[in-house]
Amino acid sequence: MSLDLEQVQRIARLARIEISPEEAATARDQLNGIFGLIETMQAVDTTGIAPMSHAVDVVQRLRADVVTEQNRRDAFQAVAPETEAGLYLVPKVIE
Repeated sequence: MSLDLEQVQRIARLARIEISPEEAATARDQLNGIFGLIETMQAVDTTGIAPMSHAVDVVQRLRADVVTEQNRRDAFQAVAPETEAGLYLVPKVIE
């Protein structure tokens, strides 16, 4: 697939982008280069190749899921204006 200047100018108009004829020619060449690269990649035979999420088979090392800090909720809520059942009570702002 390749674009001509008229198609590039139409795309620019649809995108509400004002471009000069020189910019349209540059954009056409760049877009045609991208489309050429896509066609080259689509021409590669990938039958029998499983899709992968990453180029390198990596495994994320995870730390053990253990509690590392003490629960200090009571100390934090002691200075709060109002609490109930472990929750902070705030004034209603939307009626």
